[in-house]
Parts: sequence; C-alpha cells; structure tokens
Amino acid sequence: MTEDANGYDAGQIQVLEGREAIRKRPGMYIGSTGERGLRHMVFEIADRAVNEVLAGLAGRVAVTLTPDGGVCVADDGPGILVSEVGSTGSTFLEALLTRTWAGTGTGDRNGVTLGCCGVGPFVVNALSRRMTAEVRREGVRWVQEYARGMAVSPLTEAGPAAGSGTAIVFWPDSDIFGTAEFSFDELAERFRELALLNKGLAISLTDRRRPVECRAARFQYPCGARDFVKLLDSRAAVPAITDIVGFECEDPRMAGTMEVAFRWSGSREERVRSFANSRPTARGTHTMGFRDGVAAAVTTYARERRLLTATHPDFSADRIGEGLTAVVAVRLDDPEFHGSMLDVLGNATVRACVGQAVQEHLGRWLEKHPEQAGAVLDRIVQAARRNR
Repeated sequence: MTEDANGYDAGQIQVLEGREAIRKRPGMYIGSTGERGLRHMVFEIADRAVNEVLAGLAGRVAVTLTPDGGVCVADDGPGILVSEVGSTGSTFLEALLTRTWAGTGTGDRNGVTLGCCGVGPFVVNALSRRMTAEVRREGVRWVQEYARGMAVSPLTEAGPAAGSGTAIVFWPDSDIFGTAEFSFDELAERFRELALLNKGLAISLTDRRRPVECRAARFQYPCGARDFVKLLDSRAAVPAITDIVGFECEDPRMAGTMEVAFRWSGSREERVRSFANSRPTARGTHTMGFRDGVAAAVTTYARERRLLTATHPDFSADRIGEGLTAVVAVRLDDPEFHGSMLDVLGNATVRACVGQAVQEHLGRWLEKHPEQAGAVLDRIVQAARRNR
C-alpha cells in the first residue's frame, strides 16, 4: 500500500521534545496521572535532598503538603549551586529544573532512587502549573519562579540567609491531574521504608491541607533492618519465637554491602522484604542467597546434633520460610535490575555472597542459642509435616 493510498506521509509525523513530550504523555514519565503519579512527583523532588543527607551534606529532609495543594521539599544542606553552567548563561539550579537528566547523580552504592525510574525534577516542573525554588547558600537567599517547565523569572537575590539549604515547592497542574490528591499514608510508607533502610536518615512529613486535621510524622531509626523486622512483626501482631539475627558486612566479590535481619515468629506466613540500593524488589539473587544460607545453616546444625540422619535430605530453601520475618537489603555499585518494573535483582555473584554470609552468621547464632535453635528446628519440622 502506498503513502497516497492510505493518506499517510512524513508530514503527519509529530516530533515532541522536552516539556512538550512530558506534558503530552505524562504517564510515560511518572506512571499515571492519578495519585500514584503525584506520589512519584514528590519522590523525584525529594530524591536529591535525601541523597544529600546520605552523603553527609545535610541532616534532615522535611516534606510538607500545603493548604493550597502544593508540596514543599526542604533540606538543610549547602544549597543547590547558583553559579552559571559553562557558557550556557543559565545557572545550575535552572538547568536542574528545566533540562532532562541535568544533575550530578551518585552512581554508586551510596545513593538511592526514591521513585521507580529517577526521571529527574525537570519532569515535575513540566507537569506543575507553578514551581518555586528558594536556595540559602553562603549567607545569601536566592529565589526563582517556574511554570510548566520554564523559568518565568530570573534567579533573584532576596536578602541575607540564616543557615543554608534548599526548598522547592510545586503545584501539580490540574489540567493533567484533575482532582487527584496526594495520599499521606502512601508517602509516609515510602519515607518510613527509606529511613529504616538508611540508619540516621531523618525525614519528616507534614500534612497541612486541612488545618483541623493536621497530621505529622517523623521517621528516623537507629537500628536499620532490625527495626524493620520489629515493625513488620508488630503489624502482624504475632509472638516472636526467636531473637532477631542481624548483621551488616561488605563483600568485594559483589562490589557492595549487605544488611540482613530476620527471626521466626508464631505466624504461618513468610514475610521477606528485599531491597537493592533502597529500591523495593519482588525477588532476586539476594533473596535466593538468603534462603540458601538459612537452609544450609539449619541443616548443618541439625546434622551435627544428629537431629537429621544420613538418610534424611537437607532442609530445602522452600521449607524454612513459615513464620520467618526478614529484611534483606544490598547496596551495589552496579545493580542489574530485570523485569518490566525493574524489581528483580539479577547480579549473579550476589546469591553466593549473601548465602555464605547468612550461613556463617546464623550458624554461629544457633550455636550460642541452643534453646531458640531447638524451637526453630521444631518449627521447620512441624511445617514440613503439615505440608506433606
């Protein structure tokens, strides 16, 4: 069929770039134009602030849902650079908020990505009817206004500044999001998760949209994955059978570190949460390694005490999960994510590294806690009998 026959030619091809492309197809960048997309916008702005805290440049991040429908993300870091970038004539601040992929990024195990893709603050700006940036840096307060992805005022010196930091406020464009609203609970869940996975990270979330129903929460946890396991078990309201087994270590073979915490409870469910560079994962080589290690440690302990005879098979990884609550988090210099949602970790070396570390730490713990070790073995045997 010719171009004339079907009425289609090159003149009908529409090429969109920059903010026009973002506003035309917002779902391609933030997932949806509903509550999920709004939540992702908050994460894209908070991403830089959180990473400054993790790098030791800032001490806290404060997120506020404002009465007029906006979101303010503030930090007490050194403040975004306000100097010009090369010979472009624009500042680093303006480049960050008006260009795709502008910014430095972390590029290693120490950085986190709050959202699913890390599309950057320019996308948020393009999908907002208004955005304001306030930078307090080196004793000076700077402000600039934006609208739908473009600067509508020059960067202006607005007087002296006490302290330092950056505050970015954005108001989502109702032409794109309609009447969708931010969910306090969903935002709180992700910020709580980040604080649990990164010891010392302090994040506050305040909802001022309805003055008579103002809500506020602050997230900071000193014990990391151990606190995470306690939280998961408290939500399930089940009694613990063992103490929490937890450890952190680095393994050069996988170019990264791991933090693991787990215990058995009276539940018949398995609650294993896994993360790679603070990104939630559905499964992957880190969870496979964890299960391998637990099964190997329990099997070795049982055989050494003649609780398993030579004719009994080893405990398999799928037999040790009932009642097990665990958090398995790895931080890698070069994570490999698979799956359509990028939620499956694929680094092959991670499985062996995590498996070995879990086997060694759990093995020592079982030796030191014979009563609890007996309870674990009894639990596994009972579960196996029920599942025959």
